[in-house]
Amino acid sequence: MEFKAAVEKRASVRQFSSESIKLEDLREMVRLAGLAPSVNNSQPWKFIAITNRDLLQRMADIVHQKVVKLLPDKDEDPIKHAKQQVDFFSTFFAHAPAVFAVAMCPYTAIVDELITGTGLTHDEINAMRGYPDIQSLGAAIQTLILAATDMGYGTCWLSGPLIARQELEEFLKIQPPWHLAAMIAVGKPATDVMQRPKKSVEEIFEILDSES
Repeated sequence: MEFKAAVEKRASVRQFSSESIKLEDLREMVRLAGLAPSVNNSQPWKFIAITNRDLLQRMADIVHQKVVKLLPDKDEDPIKHAKQQVDFFSTFFAHAPAVFAVAMCPYTAIVDELITGTGLTHDEINAMRGYPDIQSLGAAIQTLILAATDMGYGTCWLSGPLIARQELEEFLKIQPPWHLAAMIAVGKPATDVMQRPKKSVEEIFEILDSES
């Protein structure tokens, strides 16, 4: 598949067929993700593939319990519906053939060598620079998603399950300095999917061609 075709075909998939994913396909997705740009070439990522259905269901149960505990439980239909939606979008990964838990670790920046005595911390500099570590992780995740699309799979990038980040980290044995940063559900789509409408290029593109 050509690059433009993969970009245009990519869509968030939340219903998967029961077809399993070959281990070599999962490894190839991660290999390509690892080629993404990262701040100072720190490559602050690790991709943990979970393919066991029982483990995925237990992870979804952990998230469901946290949703029930944290979000209000009211009789109003709109509130109940919203809670059901949040619960679904945070736990549907249990039915995917594979899920990547994406872990991230801190990095050392070149500028860290210059801030001694300035009163600035690494975290403050990181915020000033727009969190380049998180930007790096996003580049790797997007690369993995496009690689999966090119290989005929569907994916969904998840942040909802992080509502139970601490509990999931304990379950997955992710230990400091690593922490869970995102999840990606992967599998063959159960139905045809299409990308949702996007803004036109005229809405999102601007060019400055003079100093005036």
